[in-house]
Amino acid sequence: MKIDVIMPKMGESINEGTVIKWHKKVGDRVKKDEIIFEIATDKVDTEIPSPADGVLTEIIVNEQETVDVDTIVAVIDSEGEGQVEPSSVKPTPVVSEKKEEKKIETKVVKTIKPERQEEKIDLSDTNRFYSPLVLNIARKENVSLSELEKIHGTGVGSRVSKRDILNYIENKKPGAEQETSTSEVHVAEPSSVQSFGNNETEIIPMDNIRLRIMEHMIRSRDTSVHVTAVNEVDMSKVHNYIKSHKDELWAKEKVKLTYMSFISYACVNAIKEFPLINASIDGKNIVMKKFINLGIAVAVEPNGLIVPNIKNAENLNVRGFAKGIAVLSDNARNKKLSPDDIMNGTFSITNYGVFGLQFGTPIINQPEVAILGVGAVIKKPVVVEVDGVDSITIKPMMYLSISHDHRLVDGMLGGKFLKSVKDHLENFDVSMV
Repeated sequence: MKIDVIMPKMGESINEGTVIKWHKKVGDRVKKDEIIFEIATDKVDTEIPSPADGVLTEIIVNEQETVDVDTIVAVIDSEGEGQVEPSSVKPTPVVSEKKEEKKIETKVVKTIKPERQEEKIDLSDTNRFYSPLVLNIARKENVSLSELEKIHGTGVGSRVSKRDILNYIENKKPGAEQETSTSEVHVAEPSSVQSFGNNETEIIPMDNIRLRIMEHMIRSRDTSVHVTAVNEVDMSKVHNYIKSHKDELWAKEKVKLTYMSFISYACVNAIKEFPLINASIDGKNIVMKKFINLGIAVAVEPNGLIVPNIKNAENLNVRGFAKGIAVLSDNARNKKLSPDDIMNGTFSITNYGVFGLQFGTPIINQPEVAILGVGAVIKKPVVVEVDGVDSITIKPMMYLSISHDHRLVDGMLGGKFLKSVKDHLENFDVSMV
């Protein structure tokens, strides 16, 4: 019996997915729940298991191709013995049987038209990304690259979606010329790289993860009015507590105490003081959240980034944050995140201090209105006052930065929030561990 393998729906707002890797090839025997391919969506990358025992007889969607959810991507023969059936071979436009000629002659227009339109669109003159699904529609409907460049994309980072190109094609029909003009926008000319010799450069196509990061960053830049403030924090109390208790806590509960656990706790308490930091903008309305889903940015090798979030973070103590951050980080690096792990975040923290950096200006994770940046904890000389006398001592110091959307969070609110985080860390209450 043949079993269709479909592109799964990985969340309520997910409408398409990209096959990034096949772990099996046609003819391979597979077992139920064995990983057969990996996909990437706008929310999460994940591994997809086989729905049944059998033989993989057909791969319909190749690597780096994007299709709608519920599209058949492969076929498994649950009764196969390892052979590849003829149905696994994709049909070609060449007709070898004479008895087929009569059928084709009766529909000659439909046969010739696709052949003329199936010419590959040359993307060498554009820096704009188009998914394989959009390009396939463009080829079939004879939409040129110059026309694609004029279509206003409503996807992430102004990416042209399936709906955008179908609307454009519909508006091209007679009687719809006026609507067509609304889909046209001016697109910046691509930067030239032709001044280098062929042996002096190497062109590397972006993978799906990098493309999605690029689109998300552009969207955030074009949506939020970014403003960044920086403050320095004395981490002496937290540093000393970790130093004296980390081994004990690990031995008892296998919990690894880190600076991020304390910073997350301090951040959540500051959000409780200034809840507008936890809000979002919906048109002309402010959406106030009665919960805190704290996003933790996780670097994924070789050069990816994902922001899973800890749900209902307002209910956790320091120990709870230590456990939650460890689980999320491990799942992110091992592709075990679920769509729910990365949806509905309300505020994010990014820790560039793990790379030895002292401070930075992070980009807001949409649709949130602020993000906290964490620098490295570095011992340095600090001037302190003791009994009215200034003296110099060595302290573990750290810079925190907050990038906030000035459409909603002004400088006063951003500054008060950052000062609150600083105060919670410098006056840390050990009973909250």
